[in-house]
Amino acid sequence: MSSVSWQARILKILMQYQMAYLLKSDDPLIRRARIEKAASFLKSPPDAVSEPVNAGGVPSEWITTPAADNEQVILYLHGGGYYTGSINTHRDLVARLGRAARMRVLAIDYRLAPEHPYPAAAEDATTAYRWLVATGYEPANIIIAGDSSGGGLALAMLVNLRDAGDPLPAGAVCLSPWTDLALTGDSVKSKAKADPINKPNVLKFGAALYAGKLDLKTPLISPLYAELRELPPLLIQVGTEETLLDDSTRLAERARAAGVEVTLEIWKGMIHVFQLYARFLPDARQAIEGIGVFMRQRIESEARSPSMENTW
Repeated sequence: MSSVSWQARILKILMQYQMAYLLKSDDPLIRRARIEKAASFLKSPPDAVSEPVNAGGVPSEWITTPAADNEQVILYLHGGGYYTGSINTHRDLVARLGRAARMRVLAIDYRLAPEHPYPAAAEDATTAYRWLVATGYEPANIIIAGDSSGGGLALAMLVNLRDAGDPLPAGAVCLSPWTDLALTGDSVKSKAKADPINKPNVLKFGAALYAGKLDLKTPLISPLYAELRELPPLLIQVGTEETLLDDSTRLAERARAAGVEVTLEIWKGMIHVFQLYARFLPDARQAIEGIGVFMRQRIESEARSPSMENTW
């Protein structure tokens, strides 16, 4: 990608100090509350309209910008290590993605650990997708997207849907996806100093809360170990300053080996889910525009296919 902006360099420094405070407590509920408060400045753009909705029992929110085609939808799964994060922490990013793709967005508040460990989040994501289809949305008009744990959750949901025989969406976007909760990637150690957010101990903390006593390599917990055949095309964006860099590169390698169409973008100098900071980070705005192009291309490709019914 292009050279690193000065804003990105400053953001990396600031995040080192902020994360030290946010994660100071070992109580996951305190961490969750602090992150919610810290994200309060990331308000959605003024042209975005939010509307609460019950998506088959999953608390959710429609987020719509003026140019959105209401027949096309992004199902968004927020990150946060499976124990923090919400629609509130990601509303600005979600709205920007919807505007870039000219699509309506359904963001969901799936259940969080430790109150609700695996498989609660995967069940909620699957329920929300099936609700969309039952409501009348064509799978060919749906894109799945998620960041960090939400990116891993998006993959787990796709595998779950495929195995159940459900029609799959037109594509999926994974931003810095957490695909290996067993933390076997070399970058977990090699990038530990560079990454201001996901130090190895932070990742181990979240993995233990979500997986409990289950094997961390369980495929729907760590989709890196899942059978990835017949999944829809994937766009993966990740930064070079991430302990989870290898979660993306290995995912891309395994998915391609399984016959999946994969676009992998490695952004120089970027931290974990840098797209969240698009309000002041030009690199993030550029990345989001690229995501919008991918989403539009996937929807248009499905529309040109002989059948609108997905046959993955």
